[in-house]
Amino acid sequence: MTELTTTLIHHPYSPPEGFAAPQPGVFKASTVIFPNVAAMRNFDWKDKSAYTYGLHGTPTTYTLEERLCTLEGGLQCLLLPSGLAAIANVALSLLRSGDEVLIPDNAYGPNKVLAQGELMAWGISHRYYDPMNAQDLAAKISPQTRLVWLEAAGSVTLEFPDLCQLVRVCKERGILCALDNTWGAGLAFAPFDLLPGAPQSLGVDISVHALTKYPSGGGDVLMGSVITRDPSLHMKLKLTHMRLGSGVGANDAEAVLRALPSMALRYRSHDEATRALALWCQSRAEFAQVLHPALPDSPGHAHWRALCKQELGGAAGLFSVIFPSRYSQAQVDAFCNALKLFKLGYSWGGPMSLVVPYDLASMRSKWPAHLQQGTLVRFSIGLEAVADLQADLHQALQSALN
Repeated sequence: MTELTTTLIHHPYSPPEGFAAPQPGVFKASTVIFPNVAAMRNFDWKDKSAYTYGLHGTPTTYTLEERLCTLEGGLQCLLLPSGLAAIANVALSLLRSGDEVLIPDNAYGPNKVLAQGELMAWGISHRYYDPMNAQDLAAKISPQTRLVWLEAAGSVTLEFPDLCQLVRVCKERGILCALDNTWGAGLAFAPFDLLPGAPQSLGVDISVHALTKYPSGGGDVLMGSVITRDPSLHMKLKLTHMRLGSGVGANDAEAVLRALPSMALRYRSHDEATRALALWCQSRAEFAQVLHPALPDSPGHAHWRALCKQELGGAAGLFSVIFPSRYSQAQVDAFCNALKLFKLGYSWGGPMSLVVPYDLASMRSKWPAHLQQGTLVRFSIGLEAVADLQADLHQALQSALN
């Protein structure tokens, strides 16, 4: 090689092996180099035994996948660009025209919107069931039902279902069940082993996780995962993943890998602060209802107690309040605007506390009987000091409502 540019591209130096550090290496690639033609023809990306193209995996993404399997108790993992992309991958892999999917009425809103939009346009029907009533789920399963979504706790209203009974209903009828496990994060309960120590194991078929939340922890990464224990089910999902061209950036995978070791500590801290603030809100006359699974009068509290860790680290960092009907929407909005430490923004699991007012009536088939009438506001508790957050809530109440 005589030309400098050629030498720089094909430089012969390779660093010595054996480098070790707390964080795994970050490998960025679209093109992957094969040692010979035979390898190019024979390497198979499906079983992680080799590397073929950046979209199919690198040492960085393989490492993250394996650690997430350990976190949630699964055996196989797919990474996707967002939690919603993970939900969509499951739907597109398992549902065909003429099929039906059942979705809890308190599910993550974009999951319902996906069913109402693309899935309906492709001839896939959907129905909503009451997640607090396993008999309602059982009654709605039809010969066309191919997939049941589960969520614990429910989106925004945080009801905690009898997850074990819902899974049993699906198993008894041979229907695949997929859990949105973003709230539990693999820490509050084990999705694939809901009854540890029991004679017969009980678990979901698929766990979907928005890594955007607790695993990344910084409010700066979008990523999702689909985790399974069944190799054939995993391969079906994986082939759809490949055909859709779903991939994640190496730096985003690095960010999640860097945050995973501290996730349990952060989750516990979110949980501790959230319980304290939820209890304080229960003492305030401005709120008609406070929704948090660890509160004894919150919907599904008994199911939460039966399934989740009752000590700190088993109830996540979200709670919601319902302002009674005597307060107008404008007053509730003024309360949210008056908050200083709580910022208006979607998502959760990051260091900054967030607040969102919701139009709950537009999000449910009907107003849930277990909820007071009024206007709902959801809080995501970050890592600030509890006393400062409580003072912020107090001053906003005083400013907007009194």
